[in-house]
Amino acid sequence: MTKTSGRESVAALTLGAMGVVYGDIGTSPLYTMKEIFSPATGITLDAAHLIGATSVIFWGLMLVVTLKYVLLILRADNRGEGGIMALTALAAKAAGKTPRRRVILLLAGVLGAALFYGDSVITPAISVLSAVEGLEVVTPVLKPYVLPVSIAVLISLFAMQRYGTGTVGKLFGPIIVLWFGVLAFTGLLHIIEQPAILAALNPLQAFAFLRSQGWHMFVAFGAIVLAFTGAEALYADMGHFGKRPIQFAWMGLVLPALTINYMGQGALLMRDPSALENPFYHLFPQSWLIPAVVLATLATVIASQAVISGAYSMTKQAMQLGLLPRMQVQHTSAKEAGQIYMPEVNWLLLVAVLLAVVGFGS
Repeated sequence: MTKTSGRESVAALTLGAMGVVYGDIGTSPLYTMKEIFSPATGITLDAAHLIGATSVIFWGLMLVVTLKYVLLILRADNRGEGGIMALTALAAKAAGKTPRRRVILLLAGVLGAALFYGDSVITPAISVLSAVEGLEVVTPVLKPYVLPVSIAVLISLFAMQRYGTGTVGKLFGPIIVLWFGVLAFTGLLHIIEQPAILAALNPLQAFAFLRSQGWHMFVAFGAIVLAFTGAEALYADMGHFGKRPIQFAWMGLVLPALTINYMGQGALLMRDPSALENPFYHLFPQSWLIPAVVLATLATVIASQAVISGAYSMTKQAMQLGLLPRMQVQHTSAKEAGQIYMPEVNWLLLVAVLLAVVGFGS
């Protein structure tokens, strides 16, 4: 392979990783800020708390996602594969011949895998519903159509999976690049109007916010952690794209866009607290709302892709460890061994997601 073709391959994988890996964490701005300041958390909506909460989100992205996942955990690959089961296999090997230690590590890995399967159900449900609910911001008349549209979108997404993550990634990649561009642009407009939000870059603001919450800090964290959902998917999807493309995509576009958008929402709420009804969609002028809802819906479909493809990888690894019965594994790429499709996992996930959507309704 020549250097030029090598660079083209990395660029293509980076674009694919953008479309598959980062959709989940990339759609967290749709609901995170709204949930942090919802009545259930009891956090006061004022400038100090807005700066503090935004600071916690920024430094969480730096420490939890950038340092922990992108720089450290991505180094722990098992023959090119990532995810909780790959990590479990490595840990069990490192434990040596001590049976008790191996059993404890194995149980921890199985618990983590169960949580990831739960995420694979919750993420498509909450992401698609939250985007389609933007129709209500356009006009309340469209509210009855939110659930049917969400169900149709989800069925279409799962039906596409048989074409493989490589094909899906190339299709979704340009859309998610546009999505992150829009996140950065709309956030920047509001930061310019209210530059005081830039104080959130100071880590002392994050410490002050958490300290002021006392024991209530755990309630606040329950909402703030929504900004980091999807971080585990970038490790689980490592076998699909490799370490470098995932790192390039995060550092080059995803992290800057997310930071600017969260700060933009904080700046908007500092100027107009009534925007808390839906701070993400209030970033847009009224005339942009319908295109914004369409783009957000596409982005949440892509968000679901990250955990779906991660579930395939994890199931395959669990089968290799003897933790699950044998299931059909279809390889969808001649170049990337980690790009697979598992029909049984796909349709079981779809049924679970639809039950969640219909059961909760919003």
